[in-house]
Amino acid sequence: MIQEMELELAVSAHKTVNEILNVKPGETLLITIDSKADFRLAAAMARAGECAGAKTMIAYHSTPPAYGKAGEAWYPDSLVGAIERTDAWIELNHQWIYCSTVWERVMARGTKTRYFHLGKMDPESLWRCLGALDLKCLKEFMTTVANMTQAAKQMKITTPAGTNVSFNNAERPMTNECGDASTPGVHFMLGQIGWAPLEESIEGEIVFDGSFSGGGPMDLGVLRHPIKLIIEKGKIVEIIVQEEANQVKEWLAGLNDERMYYLAHTCYGFNPGAKLTGECTEDERIWGSTQWGFGYQASLFEGALGDAITHGDGICLNSSVWIDGTQILDQGKVIHPELARLAKKLGK
Repeated sequence: MIQEMELELAVSAHKTVNEILNVKPGETLLITIDSKADFRLAAAMARAGECAGAKTMIAYHSTPPAYGKAGEAWYPDSLVGAIERTDAWIELNHQWIYCSTVWERVMARGTKTRYFHLGKMDPESLWRCLGALDLKCLKEFMTTVANMTQAAKQMKITTPAGTNVSFNNAERPMTNECGDASTPGVHFMLGQIGWAPLEESIEGEIVFDGSFSGGGPMDLGVLRHPIKLIIEKGKIVEIIVQEEANQVKEWLAGLNDERMYYLAHTCYGFNPGAKLTGECTEDERIWGSTQWGFGYQASLFEGALGDAITHGDGICLNSSVWIDGTQILDQGKVIHPELARLAKKLGK
């Protein structure tokens, strides 16, 4: 039976396997998916993998109650074994394996595995955020932004909702998710640039007004009320309590892990197809947004924090950004002349 967006899904899967992951004949392709995720994506990725000549496997399992280490006690041993031996890994899980012990082990320095995170997507969002994109134009724009940001020393971000935060950058790597996952290591959904600022330099207020995701019951979706965090020296010292903010406050207290209060990374959102859906993977790529994560800090950021029991992410919409005093974004709109020229090619 033909299903909605079946042809668009086929294109998205082909792009993922062949153009983004560059899967070769004879390689092992692993697709992990839990019972709450959309299995249509797994089937399409598997078809594309078989057509590419890969030894393809779908690992389908029950859904853990939380992300990463907080959910890993529910992983089947066979799932762990498959992850440890694959060349390319597409994660489609609703509750992410990302940040778990097995993920850390497989992603350690010197890994052969190409990991591509596509958690919590459906055929329509995958098409808008990947299949329909001009990868060449996206790469040109995002690489220019990433290079400018990496060269910066001081940064400031504000939003109409009340975010007003400043920080210093260190000489640390940046993730530039522009559509190339052909090299071993960690790769995420297109349209995001992420890095770890110098943790103790982060000062000010961060207001999440898009969505919030922390795994399990803390996947709060689109926020009805903003969540306001007061930050001192990179640590959440106060949460202004209102509706969802109180849930975050109680969640953090219940985790009994002081490391969860520290900001782990920030990101730009620059995916021209992304829109606010309540699902973190897409929301944190909304054009002109910024995102902050706290708690677990993946080693790929080469920051000072490291391990924590889990991780939380919140979205700040319509961001204004200054790099060493030069404004590049004004309430979500690209205003830097060179970047604006490149953004126009993407329809923004």
